[in-house]
Amino acid sequence: MVQFTEEISKDLKKAKVGNGFFKGILGFQHLIAMFGATVLVPLLTGLDPAVALFSAGLGTLIFHLCTKGKVPVFLGSSFAFIPVIQVVAKEYGDLRYAQGGIVTVGLIYVILSFIIKKIGVDKIRKVLPAQVVGPMIMVIGLNLIPDALKNAGVNGLLGGETGAIRNVLIAAVTLGLALIIKHYGKGMLKQVAILIAVVVGYGISYAMGIVETGAISEAALLAVPNFTLPKFDLSAILIIVPVVLAVFMEHVGDITTNGQVVGKNFIEDPGLNRTMLGDGLATFAAGLIGGPANTTYGENTGVLAITKNYDPSILRITAVFAILLSFIGKFRAVIVTMPSPVMGGISLMLFSMIAIVGVQTIKREKVEMNIQNIIIIIAILFIGLSGNILSTPIGIRVTSSVSISGLSLAGIVGVILNQVMNLTYRKNK
Repeated sequence: MVQFTEEISKDLKKAKVGNGFFKGILGFQHLIAMFGATVLVPLLTGLDPAVALFSAGLGTLIFHLCTKGKVPVFLGSSFAFIPVIQVVAKEYGDLRYAQGGIVTVGLIYVILSFIIKKIGVDKIRKVLPAQVVGPMIMVIGLNLIPDALKNAGVNGLLGGETGAIRNVLIAAVTLGLALIIKHYGKGMLKQVAILIAVVVGYGISYAMGIVETGAISEAALLAVPNFTLPKFDLSAILIIVPVVLAVFMEHVGDITTNGQVVGKNFIEDPGLNRTMLGDGLATFAAGLIGGPANTTYGENTGVLAITKNYDPSILRITAVFAILLSFIGKFRAVIVTMPSPVMGGISLMLFSMIAIVGVQTIKREKVEMNIQNIIIIIAILFIGLSGNILSTPIGIRVTSSVSISGLSLAGIVGVILNQVMNLTYRKNK
């Protein structure tokens, strides 16, 4: 703990001058990338966005402590918990009961981490080969792209909504500028392409009058987040807990994606058990203070893929920024009023990069395109993207309020299919 604290201190000291100042800029860029999605969860559930930001920063530091500071990951608010938090809020009229469920989920993550350690990484790798993991990564990115298009105003343009052309143009300028700087820029300029594009997009939006300046002027300069303690009720806990089934495969996919981007096997070192432990303790801490459950963030993995800078200390600097800025009301107001076309344009770039990483995973691991692997890949893609392909996503209902669908079900089906295919192959051999 002392050594880890010293590392954070060194990160902050370096962030003041020279190369460290550059790290600070990169850390701020990561903050911009994750901010919109992290505060969206509390906005949809009634939790305090400032607490969500604080718990994201705290959770990230906890995660880095558990993973020996090796994994360049930022933890943000988990979207998987939105429906069950809303159910608890409706039935109990008190979000503190949802906090109790989130605390319990964190403890279950911790238990799972010890089970994973007992089973061993080799067995995990056998059930999660490239023909399963690659398509899972693709599903993560491809499932997020429709949301990016919606934020960019494409849906409104197709529906003839007022202002849709303006929104699409802002998104296009933001995305285009980021791509141009990324392709033609050099050195530091190239690595802060996202930040520059977002600032320019925000400026254009302000000039066009679509930034809610009233919210910024009314916000206090300093404001303490609304921390609350959890309440525990077995029925409320049983509403929240089944989501664990849906997020485990998401965690595996995100950690694998992050490792593929960086070029390291984080499932093996520091180990899936440690990443799961970090996620669990971070979620536990978030539930204790009134924040949403934490999860690894694809937005930040996308930033890693674009900048090619994989230094984990940058994410720790981001975490400290998040904690400090959770107390600055004016800044929170500026970010919360970030126009959706700006975030939509940048998100298209980030989410597309994740999907490409999935394709690269299949190529890098030299997956043989035989009939067995093709069936596995198609099944994962179809089930994982069914929400975008079909009117109703393919899923399995666990309880009246929880169902397994999307990446979770696709991953489960992929793992089972792979085992069945291998067993059939060995019998026929």
